[in-house]
Amino acid sequence: MATTESPDGLRRVRSFVRRPGRLTPAQRRALDELLPRYCLDADQADARAAFAVPAPLVVEIGFGNGEALVGMAANEPQRNFLGIEVHEPGVGRALRALDEAGLDNVRVAMRDAVEVFDRQIRPGSLEQVRIYFPDPWPKKRHHKRRIVQADFVERLGTALGPGGLLHLATDWAPYAEWMRDVIGGLDTVFVNQGQPFVERPSWRPRTRFERRGLGRGHAIFDLLYVRR
Repeated sequence: MATTESPDGLRRVRSFVRRPGRLTPAQRRALDELLPRYCLDADQADARAAFAVPAPLVVEIGFGNGEALVGMAANEPQRNFLGIEVHEPGVGRALRALDEAGLDNVRVAMRDAVEVFDRQIRPGSLEQVRIYFPDPWPKKRHHKRRIVQADFVERLGTALGPGGLLHLATDWAPYAEWMRDVIGGLDTVFVNQGQPFVERPSWRPRTRFERRGLGRGHAIFDLLYVRR
């Protein structure tokens, strides 16, 4: 069982299993040469201070290969973006894309999202949190690994300012129902903006994960919540 230690000394179940994967030479160069430029320093107490230009901050949790992250940062230059991802090949690809696009409104954290939120995201400091196509952990015995858990969603609510948005998307119908039920149980924190789902908002790019799901005949579910 993969666990991580929180600042309070307790052991937490991780929402991921770290799989380094095979890095291409280009991805390795990107990690060596570009990560220092884009990395959110682990000692940075407030993630907002990592950006040269102050702007509303959006966090994408689990950005995969960075396709959505890079697209959103390019299309929304009025916002800063923090991407959280632990898969090294995906981070390497994202770094190369960020460099090629000349974007400076993105920072990357290669650490557990729970750790980042506990240590580096100040209460009320975020405008939005976006979680797109997270690992559904379909086996029942693995459901405790799902990133969408009541305690973590409460953390997100604390990090978001009033009126802040929580946007999730998945192509796994049972996980969409899980998300709806978990966040629906926090109705003193979040207000659902759909019945219970919404059409894909214009800010969410279509990615290979979505195209793969559609190719397998899966429906796509977008969930949008506003912080009370």
